[in-house]
Amino acid sequence: MNVLVTTGKLAEDTVRKAVNAKADIIVLDIDIAAFITPRRLLETLKKQCPQKHYDIIFVPGLVSGDFSRVAKELGSQIFLGPKHAYDLEYVLEFIGKTEFSTRIPACELLADFRKKLALEKVQEIESDTEPLMYIKDLKIGGGSRMKILAEIVDATSMENSILEKKILTFVHHGADMIDLGASLDASPDDVERIIRIARNVTTLPISIDTLEPDLLIRAIETGVDMLLSLNNNNLDEVGPLAASADIAVVLIPDSCKEIDSLVQNINKARTFGIQKIIADPVLEPIGHGIATSIVRYHKFHELLPTIPIFFGAGNVTELIDVDSHGVNATLCGIAADLGASILFTPEYSTKTKGSIKELKIASQMMMLAAHRQSSPKDLGIDLLILKEKRKRPNSSMPSVFTEARESKMWISDPAGSIKIGIIPDDLKDGEGLIVAEHDNSTIIGSNARDVLDTLIDMKLVSSLEHVGYLGRELKKAEIALNLNRSYAQDDKF
Repeated sequence: MNVLVTTGKLAEDTVRKAVNAKADIIVLDIDIAAFITPRRLLETLKKQCPQKHYDIIFVPGLVSGDFSRVAKELGSQIFLGPKHAYDLEYVLEFIGKTEFSTRIPACELLADFRKKLALEKVQEIESDTEPLMYIKDLKIGGGSRMKILAEIVDATSMENSILEKKILTFVHHGADMIDLGASLDASPDDVERIIRIARNVTTLPISIDTLEPDLLIRAIETGVDMLLSLNNNNLDEVGPLAASADIAVVLIPDSCKEIDSLVQNINKARTFGIQKIIADPVLEPIGHGIATSIVRYHKFHELLPTIPIFFGAGNVTELIDVDSHGVNATLCGIAADLGASILFTPEYSTKTKGSIKELKIASQMMMLAAHRQSSPKDLGIDLLILKEKRKRPNSSMPSVFTEARESKMWISDPAGSIKIGIIPDDLKDGEGLIVAEHDNSTIIGSNARDVLDTLIDMKLVSSLEHVGYLGRELKKAEIALNLNRSYAQDDKF
């Protein structure tokens, strides 16, 4: 298959290095590759290689012209390559493996393609696994993907509408199970109410989180799917009813966090006839014995490998001031090595918002890594959010330049001032609306470009200085939405 890559003069060296000998290269008489037009391409090809036919021609991913007529005249397929020349090496490897696009740059297309293949493989592996148990239709353990249990803290204290919204949000973020936390003053009626609300909102398995026997019993009677948490203090009252209801129970150690105590509670639960037993050796926060607790998990899994393990990732993420995606990914990798089946997070504090989605992606990564017998990298899915996998080339220092300086003058725009804010979408992480309020009109959009273009079109801004300022602030607002950060106009981001 004959493949041609087109470029401009400024990117020639980068293109030749990236392409190597995988394709032919033609350099048009133009500096910036993104300015290649259909007419320029056709003229150059007819002049430089009139006798050569190419099956595929890649034009830079940032060009905006319609190359369909040129493709027809040449009898070739013309596709958008990557936005950046250094990605050509990676893109060319997929020739014959995927269909490229005339609308979507190859780098973006392949990212979506690889992600789609990765998620399909996760589904395939999940379908082929034999679990240790089922909770409703959900596979638990036995090589199946680690499931995400999302806790709604103090659910019994919430109004119905607030609780419904919280459940829907957690479901949308990727929770596999919903845990309803009971507050200290909760009554059995409160427990029944929140379980019935959850049942009306989702079909996912529902658990109740409390140590109080009367609350646990009412939860069983109301039809809960799993109990958190049972130990020697409540097993005698709750155990027989849990066994007759054939529901899953999470067992914890008594006051001392030792394996012997946990094993004794497991044996006691079995005497009541409880079949679906999940063990929680208790993960301690950093600074409070996390290493000892990880060793405890390891020893327990070696002792009782057929008991699904509950891993409280939220115990760590909530008690460390570090971006949660890195912490969650690391904890998920540790949990996979320890044989965990359920990853627990309350996603309670502002800094841990997004933990459900992060743990879900991390659990998929660990499943793929285990299947490939590799480290969790180059999988097609990742948790790279603030850092990048491949570094883009930097500019070189020019020999002649003018040093930038802040203007000391600020003149108000005669067209008026504009107040900027954001409205995050609670159901969709990284999405939402930018709001630009002018005395004469309010503009709402999902990205900075559209909002600024509309402000200019409506003549709500009239000075270059104001346009530059708005561009900076609107882009900050857009980035804040993308990263689930708050935004305040004129504040440092």
